[in-house]
Parts: sequence; structure tokens; C-alpha cells
Amino acid sequence: MRLKISNSTLKVWEAVTLVLLGLGTFVFWNFSPASIDFSSQRKHPAKSTQANLNAALTLKGHSQPVWVVAIDPDGKTLASASADNTIILWNLSTGEQLHTLRGHSQWINSIAISPDGKTLASASADNTIKLWDVTTGKLLRTLRGHRASVQSVAFSPDNSTLVSGSWDQSIKLWSLATGKQIRTLKGDCDVVDAIAISPDGKILASSNYFNNSIMLWDLGTGKQTRSLRGHSQTINSLAFSPDGKLLASGSWDKTIKIWDVAAAKEIHTLIGHGDRIGSVSFSPDGNILASGSWDKTIKLWDVSAGTEIRTLKGHNDKVWSVAFTPDGYNLASGSFDRTVKIWRIAANSPPR
Repeated sequence: MRLKISNSTLKVWEAVTLVLLGLGTFVFWNFSPASIDFSSQRKHPAKSTQANLNAALTLKGHSQPVWVVAIDPDGKTLASASADNTIILWNLSTGEQLHTLRGHSQWINSIAISPDGKTLASASADNTIKLWDVTTGKLLRTLRGHRASVQSVAFSPDNSTLVSGSWDQSIKLWSLATGKQIRTLKGDCDVVDAIAISPDGKILASSNYFNNSIMLWDLGTGKQTRSLRGHSQTINSLAFSPDGKLLASGSWDKTIKIWDVAAAKEIHTLIGHGDRIGSVSFSPDGNILASGSWDKTIKLWDVSAGTEIRTLKGHNDKVWSVAFTPDGYNLASGSFDRTVKIWRIAANSPPR
């Protein structure tokens, strides 16, 4: 079955009852409660029926590809950043556009929302990092110090520090209170393309663009501790599991690897995408890994088994970014097709 609505095409894989609600710049698909029983899926949402995994919401507002999406800790606000040099803040439940953040002079490579949900950091090809007030959308501060495109940013769990990785071959730590640079990490760095901080704030992972490796750093001392090697091409995305024991890496070699952080050993190589991996994201319970790819699809993987659960189709171009909502029941994706989609992984109610 194929439905074409307002120049956007959404695919429906199973015959279910759908209600179309026209709400401005997006389309919301509301599944009939009589058609799908979610009660048996609550403990393992990603294994729900394929019909329940259709895009529930499509957000349109960017004029260029959407590079990255992020969701605040309470699950109410979604941020999307684009090659159009803007960030849009959305109400995640209604799809309403709240604010458009303008200030970068070139495209935005990375965004992150602080653990307290108050601040958004954006990293740009204009060599700067900007800090924004999530509630008002106002610019708070611009951080300068990198000499080339800033590719990735991440907040420390205690909300005190921002870490940035750049094509100038450096990783910098910044004080959120003062906006001043605290430290520059020096080690086996070439061009830094992705970074991630462990949930306990002790370990930083960074990817080297040219030698296809991952560096692990002690954030307390600023020293490099280990390196992980196994990918054959650039590593574009890194994500720690919620317990910090695992690290996932997505690469241009079309694979995803899951690593044991303590042992610095590869556990699984996930194979299934037909093109480069744009992004990886763990579900809040750590059981599921989502991956977005240049093959226009999103895949959901069983982390423990290292096997594919589902493939989500609906974007018309490369998928650059994926992010779970804090409750784990929805997944956001950003694409080269200039849209953000929200995928309903299971019923929007807390697990029992």
C-alpha cells in the first residue's frame, strides 16, 4: 500500500486504519487503537509490529539537508540543525516550530542539549561553537578557539563542561560557567570527526578521520588511554550505551561496531546497510541500537545478539542523524531530504 500526501510519500507496510490530521507544516499519522494492540510490546518496544514503526510525524522547515537532531532530557523539545546554517526547535508532541536559531555563517555539523535541558550547543563549519537558551532561543555565548571546522560537541553529565572536536586536529574542553577554554587534549589525533562522553563523565571517545581509529581519553587527566581499531573507513558517529560499558561506532565502511569499553575489544560488527553510516544511537535501556545510513534507511539492532530487528523506510535521501526520545518509545531522524521524521517505536506510554 502506498499513500501520497501533499508531495510527501509515506510507505505503509501493513493494512491498518490511519487518520490523517493536517496540522500546518507536518503530517501526523494516528494509528487506530482497534488496529494495534501495544500492550504486549511495552517491555521491548522495537519488536512491535512493522505498522507501528511507520513515521508518525514529518517536520518540514529547513531549506537544506538536516545534518543532526537532538532531544532534550524531558522529551518535550526536539532540535534539528541544517546545512542552511540554522537550528530549529520543535515541540515534540505537537510538531509546532518554537524557535529558529540564526547566527552561524556556515553549516552546522553538530548540536547537543545540556543534561539540565537549558542550553543547546552548536558546532559549525565557521570554526565556532555557540551556546543558546533552549527556552527563549536566544544566543548566550560564542566560543572561539578552533582553527577549522568544529565537527562535534558533547556536554559532560555534570553540566559543567563542553567538549568539542575539530578538523584542526584538536579536542577542547570549555567551562560552561565562564565560556573559557579549560584544556586542549593532545595525543594521537588527526582530524576529529566525532566525540562521545561516557555517562559517568570519566571517558571521552573520539574518532580519527584519516586512520579510521577511535581514541579513548581519561577526561580527568586529559590523557589518551587506549585506541580501538577495526573499521576500514572514516568513523562518522560514536555513542556510549547508557551504562557506559559499550561503545558503538558507525563508519563509512557501511558497518557498525560495538565495543567493550573496559576490555577495548570489539564485540559485534553489524552488517546490513548498503551505504555509509551517518549516525548511531542507543535506546535508553541500552537494548536497542538505531543506525541511520546513506542508503536512506534506519535500522534497529538487538545489542546483545548483534542482530537486525527492523528496517525503517520513508526518507527520500540519506539519513544523517538518529536520536531516541528519553522514554525510548520514539525515534527522531534527520535527512538529506530536508525533513525530520519521528518514528513511533511503540505506544507513547511508559513501560509497565
